[in-house]
Amino acid sequence: MTRIDDFLLYLQAEKRYAEHTIKAYKNDLNQFHAFCQETDHEGVDLHFRTIRSWVVNLMDSGYSSRTVHRKLTSLSTYCKYLIREGELDSNPLERVLKPRLNKRVPAFVEEGKMDYLLDEFEFGDDFTGIRNRLVMDMLYQTGMRLSELTGLTTRSVNREGKSVKVYGKRGKERIIPMSDELVKAVERYLIIRNEVVGLNPVDTLVVTDKGGPVYDKLIYRIVNFYLAMVSTLDKKSPHVLRHTFATHMLNRGADLNSIKELLGHANLSATQVYTHNTYKKLKSIYNQAHPRA
Repeated sequence: MTRIDDFLLYLQAEKRYAEHTIKAYKNDLNQFHAFCQETDHEGVDLHFRTIRSWVVNLMDSGYSSRTVHRKLTSLSTYCKYLIREGELDSNPLERVLKPRLNKRVPAFVEEGKMDYLLDEFEFGDDFTGIRNRLVMDMLYQTGMRLSELTGLTTRSVNREGKSVKVYGKRGKERIIPMSDELVKAVERYLIIRNEVVGLNPVDTLVVTDKGGPVYDKLIYRIVNFYLAMVSTLDKKSPHVLRHTFATHMLNRGADLNSIKELLGHANLSATQVYTHNTYKKLKSIYNQAHPRA
């Protein structure tokens, strides 16, 4: 087993990183290892000059600044692990200049379009329609992540307490309030879900048409299909609904710290990105309403 394998096992067992996150770390580290071999370095050369050369190679190969940042984060986390294990004295990434990042404003769906989708659009009264409607409602009304939705069980929803318990990054638990409307949607869904699952029940709340546990690609297809009915955004993913949840909450006066807790962000800086969208709305209102604007 290589040190990279040991590191990935550490992320899984001790840090409790998600499977897709570990896969991304593995791909990044293997790519750096391959670069070291191509440039006649033995093993994984963690000298800062080698890492700088890798950054230049990545940029010349057409990788975006954001992608390069992510790859350097993977490498930096690996170096911190080696320092922890006593195999490295300092982190060479501290001497590597990262490419400049352009601030990216999260894409979101306008409030009126979401109202039209959820109030006017016919999802259907069969199992598929009721489930798909619940998927859209859950993501938009709670702001939960895709992995948190697929991880819900039939015990996650507290219908009496009008809340749902989710497990976020690194297994961190949080409770999200639910509206009366969303609780009723869950109750309606559970009735038909139990008919579909039948005598071979699975604990997963959201299930496939055949009663099996729901999977990421199915949720992506559901969200993409329905958002395409109301939005021309290039990206129509479950995460767009998370962005939409946060932006609409801010626009209606929710404070940033409350939204941070609802989203399960570790720090406020991750939530502050949504203030850019709110500022756009305030600027528009100012231009329309102020007599000297």
